[in-house]
Amino acid sequence: EVQLVESGGGLVQAGGSLRLSCAASRFGLDDATIGWFRRAPGKAREGVSSINTSGGSKYYSDSVGGRFTISRDDASNTVYLQMNSLKPEDTALYYCAAFHPNYELASLAPYEYSHWGQGTQVIVSS
Repeated sequence: EVQLVESGGGLVQAGGSLRLSCAASRFGLDDATIGWFRRAPGKAREGVSSINTSGGSKYYSDSVGGRFTISRDDASNTVYLQMNSLKPEDTALYYCAAFHPNYELASLAPYEYSHWGQGTQVIVSS
């Protein structure tokens, strides 16, 4: 069974940083596009960031651009989301997701993704 496991969430003050990790088992991330999504209470799921198979294409939502950085380490089968200058509105359950693409670019479209993790909670206090 494919598993994506997120870690690194927690409670942080506004302006602080966290690094989320997405580790895969029984699923090679090196040929997968990876996305980070989040769902805040009472809000729709939001695509936050995505990275393509080569790492050469990265997408960020307008709400996190300039503050978050996605990266991948294929040797360890892990993708990271470095989150800096966190704001209370970043509070959400963060999920990683993956799919094997037939095109080069990253994607923030959730319907593309075939495998999802359970999520890690991020709480940013003001």
